[in-house]
Amino acid sequence: MESFLVAVNAVIPFFCYLALGYTMKIRGVVKEEFLQKLNQMVFRVFYPFMTFYNIYKADAESLPRPLLLVFTGASILIVEAILIVIIPKIVKENPRRGVIIQAIFRSNFVLFGLPLTIAVFGDSAASIAAMMVTVVVSIYNTTSVFILEMFNGEGKSDIKKTLKAVAANPLLQGAIVGLIFFFLGIKLPGSLVTPIAAFSNMTSPLAIYVLGGTLQFKAIRKNLKYLVPTLTCKLFILPAIIIAIAYAFGLRGLELFLLIAVYATPVAAASYPMAQNMGGDGELAGQFVVISTAVSMFTLFLWIFFMKSVGLI
Repeated sequence: MESFLVAVNAVIPFFCYLALGYTMKIRGVVKEEFLQKLNQMVFRVFYPFMTFYNIYKADAESLPRPLLLVFTGASILIVEAILIVIIPKIVKENPRRGVIIQAIFRSNFVLFGLPLTIAVFGDSAASIAAMMVTVVVSIYNTTSVFILEMFNGEGKSDIKKTLKAVAANPLLQGAIVGLIFFFLGIKLPGSLVTPIAAFSNMTSPLAIYVLGGTLQFKAIRKNLKYLVPTLTCKLFILPAIIIAIAYAFGLRGLELFLLIAVYATPVAAASYPMAQNMGGDGELAGQFVVISTAVSMFTLFLWIFFMKSVGLI
């Protein structure tokens, strides 16, 4: 019963935010154009506050072990390399290859992972999860660009453009500023910390609400042959493999759960506009985001319930 309650309490808030956003859209309370602009504001303004604050408030004893950071970064890169070899042998259409590879390795870690970790382990785990953002988001944003360009028919990658895009990422900018304040011991006055904390707390509910308002379930049937196997691998098979290997490397408790937050959360929402603008199958990319978000409400519950039941967390 305890395991069941932990899983329910962690997942239900996400479902409520999604359901409210979707309900407001279909009832005409909010329009698509407004949600798109609000989504840009959340990404460019609120996300940096969240990554900054979670690192700023950390204490030296809460830093993640180097083993966790190295394992996470190395595992993502290895998974990407394996997929680059395997997917082209299975999928014939070039625009779909990069989209499928991205859907399997790239998750919505910032949007779901941070608040999910706090829901299960409490506020003390927020700073460790925020530190993970710097590793995960850096790899995601850099490698996703190269992979999509690799399969866009041209085979060329603009390294300068890629590095510039990575440096301009608001999440990384917030995390870097947070790291500077953390390591230099810079303290802000309470009059500034209070609104920064408030903006940080607003980020996840607002972002998931917007995601719920932009969910669309059209034209899914024709892509089922790609959706079902890809998301089965993304939400079940790959997380199971990663957890087994991580356990063998000595990672435990919160560290194992953070890997679930990296690998078993929905496909990153940012993968959709990237695919649209870089020669990938934008429709398929959008369906990966929508379906994985809906299905993950149940799969994340199962993962949390399982890990709690067997004593992994």
